[in-house]
Amino acid sequence: MLSFLEVFRFRRRDSPIHRMDPRVKALYVFVASIISIIYYSLTAMITIFISTIPLIAIAKVHREWIRSLRGALFLTSMIVVVNMFAGYLSGGLTLTVETVSYAFSMGLRFLTFTSIFSIFFLTTTPEDLSLALEKLKVPYDYCFAFTSAIRFVPDLALEIQTVIDAQRSRGLELEKGNIVRRIRNYIPILIPVFIRSFTRSIELAEAMEARGYGASEKRTSIYELNMKHSDYAIASFLLCILAISILLRVYANWY
Repeated sequence: MLSFLEVFRFRRRDSPIHRMDPRVKALYVFVASIISIIYYSLTAMITIFISTIPLIAIAKVHREWIRSLRGALFLTSMIVVVNMFAGYLSGGLTLTVETVSYAFSMGLRFLTFTSIFSIFFLTTTPEDLSLALEKLKVPYDYCFAFTSAIRFVPDLALEIQTVIDAQRSRGLELEKGNIVRRIRNYIPILIPVFIRSFTRSIELAEAMEARGYGASEKRTSIYELNMKHSDYAIASFLLCILAISILLRVYANWY
């Protein structure tokens, strides 16, 4: 399940998706997310999910994408089961085809969101993400906090897995006993992870202070983001897709 967090780790590749302006990729995430929210049928979810596969192939990050989907399968199955159970109760203890279809569409929606955000985070460096947020007039302190969190999430997942492997080698059995016993079994894992997280935050704060973070109010960057003609064309295409999707949903009653 921790492999799901690998979606936040940038992978350096030479592809058109990597060279695309991060603001355009952020617009794609926004447009695809809005379409995934306003449509809820199983057919629509399958269509949106399949539409992300060519982009994954172009970006050459299919292995990481598959690994993140594998990590998301547990949460997906939980979403399907919960929605199916809720529909079963609200439908008078009757499980209909519509209920099953809706439950699977909700699970597929989560996988679709995972795939959409995989395209962005696997192909966008934290530095480019920070520059894009600064271009949108977001204060740099917030940009730095957000990009730092994104940068350290995969490292935290790796440390958790390392601690789990180390404790299992010492005889810790996480799946043994009832639910209360299993929760207690995770205490020897949480304590080292928390300690390491606090240590990492202190090291980061000291490094920022040593480099004079906040000494100058007006910051400069060695790199500047400049949108190309292809970026403007893709952004216009995405906005047209969003407008058409909203019109079909509102006036044609597509769902």
